Amino acid sequence: DTALCVNPNDERYKSLPADARVVVPLVGRSIPVIRDEYVDIEFGTGALKVTPAHDVNDYMLGEKYGLETIDIFNDDGTINDKVGMYVGQDRFDVRRQIEKDLDAAGLLEKTEDYTNNVGYSERTGVAIEPKLSMQWFLSMQELAEPATKAVMEDAIRFVPEKYKNTYRHWMENIKDWCISRQLWWGQRIPAYYLPKDGFVVALTAEEALEKAREKAGDASLQLTDLRQDEDVLDTWFSSWLWPISVFDGIRFPDNREIGYYYPTNDLVTGPDIIFFWVARMIMAGYEYRGEKPFSNVYFTGIVRDKIGRKMSKQLGNSPDPLDLIAQYGADGVRMAMLISSSAGNDVMFDEALCEQGRNFGNKIWNAYRLLNGWAVDAAAAQSENNRLAVAWFGQALDRSLRQIAEDFKSYRISEAFKEAYRLFWDDFSGLYLEMAKPAYGQPIDAPTMEATKGYFDALMRVLHPFMPFVTEEIWQDLAPRAEGASICVAQMPEPAAEDAAMLARFELAKEIITSVRNIRNQKSLPQKEALTLRVIADENYPAEFAPVVMKMANLTAIETVAEKDPAAAAFIVKTTQYFVPMAGKIDAEAERKKLADDLAYYEGFLASVMKKLSNERFVASAPEKVVANERAKQADAEAKITAIREQLAALESGK
Repeated sequence: DTALCVNPNDERYKSLPADARVVVPLVGRSIPVIRDEYVDIEFGTGALKVTPAHDVNDYMLGEKYGLETIDIFNDDGTINDKVGMYVGQDRFDVRRQIEKDLDAAGLLEKTEDYTNNVGYSERTGVAIEPKLSMQWFLSMQELAEPATKAVMEDAIRFVPEKYKNTYRHWMENIKDWCISRQLWWGQRIPAYYLPKDGFVVALTAEEALEKAREKAGDASLQLTDLRQDEDVLDTWFSSWLWPISVFDGIRFPDNREIGYYYPTNDLVTGPDIIFFWVARMIMAGYEYRGEKPFSNVYFTGIVRDKIGRKMSKQLGNSPDPLDLIAQYGADGVRMAMLISSSAGNDVMFDEALCEQGRNFGNKIWNAYRLLNGWAVDAAAAQSENNRLAVAWFGQALDRSLRQIAEDFKSYRISEAFKEAYRLFWDDFSGLYLEMAKPAYGQPIDAPTMEATKGYFDALMRVLHPFMPFVTEEIWQDLAPRAEGASICVAQMPEPAAEDAAMLARFELAKEIITSVRNIRNQKSLPQKEALTLRVIADENYPAEFAPVVMKMANLTAIETVAEKDPAAAAFIVKTTQYFVPMAGKIDAEAERKKLADDLAYYEGFLASVMKKLSNERFVASAPEKVVANERAKQADAEAKITAIREQLAALESGK
């Protein structure tokens, strides 16, 4: 110990003179009392003994106040002769002996147990003793300036941006980097010590010898007279050169590969090594190449379990990936990770997502089997239904391609996958294949089959980054491929010009189909029973998609009428009114009871709405939007009540 430090604001020590000194027990050495706000007034006595040689923080205090530094340890953990006591004894033995000696000298006030933070070696389990040693440092301040500017000004973009603040904090408070390590393996420090005094730094041993002869003024020096430093470089020192060294740009700065590839586009990494790796690669890029090493940095999150705990062996909440792959397939596990991963946010992993991934893989495979089961009639003409289906899905695919490209551009990887998932599951399998599917035992026309296979090819390329194995297998089987061809290097499909009007009109047709199917479910009508649909046509009736609606809703006809049909099951799509005649198809008594129940519900609902609207205080004080919402509820309930009463009247009259 070479000083005693107290907080200048500590009332207990205000009476001490500025030049106060204390005596180190047993040793008898006089040391100064220094004052610094680093000392915590609330901890213990508030008086901190300062040991610059064996504590990092004390070392900084020693530097600040010019304190003596006394290293009392040999490299094997025994005491050296710097103090003149306990020489050659082991550090742990000395700690036990000092307690006895202090007590014998009448210098021990009390002993007590308390918890201290002690570092232990990961390999040996032995307590680590901080100790001064000669190390090599790299000056960082100048290196940090262009690297800080690059990220703050978005020359290098962080995704998500929130990590720019973490980066800025590190870089603005940067310290010189200790680059030497006392390890057996690694890149040797290129420093060579002379026989008598001094050292030289050189790229090669031969260059070192030449420098050593010049420095020592001794031309007779030989390589055997020099000793290369035994230390090796910090692992991160080789890692910070990674964007350059992978293209051999250190040894050959102007080679073709680094000229072509550097700087790269994207770095994907974890936020826990922003400073250790990302910042240092950026610094090295500007220092050694004069430009950034990459344009974008995408930060992944930490994988946690579904209740938010970090996965660890200790908690036992980390599944074996190989077991998951055996159960759900590699594609299924990959999908589970991707669908729950948004940039920079932690991944809440749930094994149920793996099951969803496996089911999606099965969906893709079964859709391909269905397609392969269709016979083709080369002479058959393409029906209007099939022509419309092909035209619509082409537009739906193009719309999704634009969205997925935008998601990729913005690094919304999970959102891109969700869109690809929806496109295949809902639009392609749920709608398009049903629209194009030939009747049982019947062939499909060649143009529709060719278009469908083309769409399947495009979908496999869209899904490949997310589910590489099943898509590669199907893509190879879809058409003859050249030797060595792979979907992983196939072009992503490009979207054509958008026909927004067509997509909007088809959405109306989809709603019609869904509404007819809902009526079937409500009235317990079998899907195979063909129905008639009547429509009071206006500008929102998608007449051009009538063939699709007829097939998908299983209709015998769509009839245009001028008046309402109160006896029919009715629905509205946008402003267009539709009716499905129910005569002879339903149990009149059961339908009457159901309508009466519905009428009672909506009358009660209307009464509750009117109670609010008749309250002058509510109408006057509630926000305009809330009042308008209640009036909309009123109008909706009144319209439904009117329609139900008309249906009941029609049933009563026997229509």
